[in-house]
Formats: sequence, structure tokens, C-alpha cells
Amino acid sequence: MKIIKLQMTLLILTALVATPIVRGAEAQSSKPMADMAESPALMEPVKSVYDNYLKIEAALAKDSLDSVSGNASAMAKAIKGDDMKMLSPNIAEQAETLAKAKDLAGARKAFKPLSDSLIKYLADHKVQSGSYNEAYCPMAKASWLQTDKKISNPYLGKEMPGCGEIKRSF
Repeated sequence: MKIIKLQMTLLILTALVATPIVRGAEAQSSKPMADMAESPALMEPVKSVYDNYLKIEAALAKDSLDSVSGNASAMAKAIKGDDMKMLSPNIAEQAETLAKAKDLAGARKAFKPLSDSLIKYLADHKVQSGSYNEAYCPMAKASWLQTDKKISNPYLGKEMPGCGEIKRSF
């Protein structure tokens, strides 16, 4: 009887000790899996492409061409240098077109297809980092990405900086 009681006690203690360990391992293993589901789509050089894109968006929203060409060229270079070919070569061509823009109107025109392609990439890869907001301007009939929830319109700039709405987040 003492042996059975001792075995039962050991069994209960083992279960009590093992349960938090297993639950802790489950909690730890589920987070990296969730992170892994979203992070491969935004790993380098894709992240640097989006970082350069956001700098271009900010410049255009301020009616400025400063750094637009350099950031667009950096995007194209990163895409072309990516051995894994994560982003389409078409996006590199769109960035090169933007880099060659001579004025704000040309830059904004080139920014539209580039924005559409980068938004499509995030949607196709089901990115849910919470870092990017897709905004849409009905006046320009165009979308773009930004990190802030407050509209900063790159198509209308200082003329109508708040024109648009957030459509979704990635």
C-alpha cells in the first residue's frame, strides 16, 4: 500500500512539474512560428526596399524631390542584387523609372505603379507586421504605403496633405 501511495505521489508531482514546462515550451514555440510566418517576406533586402520607399513617400508628401532619385536607385540596386529574387524585376524597373523623374509630376506618376506593386507584394505574402498602412486618395485615384495612421499624401503634397484614408494595415 505504501508503495502504491508513493508511486501515486511521484506521478502527481511529475505531472505538476511537467505541466508548466510543457506550457512554457508551447508558448515559446508558437511565437517564433508566428514571427516566421510573417518575417521571411520582409527580410533583407526587401526591408531596405520598403525603408527607401517610405523615404520617397515622405519626400513627395512634402513636395520635395530631395533623395527621391537616390532612394529609388537604392531600391532598384537591392532588388537586382537579391540572389533569392524575392521582389519582381518589374519593381526594380519601376524604381529606376522613378529615379529618372525630372520633376514632381513625373515622380508622382512613377510612384503610383511602384506603390501598387509593393502593396501587392505585402498582400500576396499576407504580411501582418502592423508596420505598414495602405492609404488611398480618391482625388489622385492612387494608393500608397505609410507607417503613420495620419494621412500624409505623396500625390497631392502640401496642396492637400490629409486627402485620403487608411484602407488596411500590413
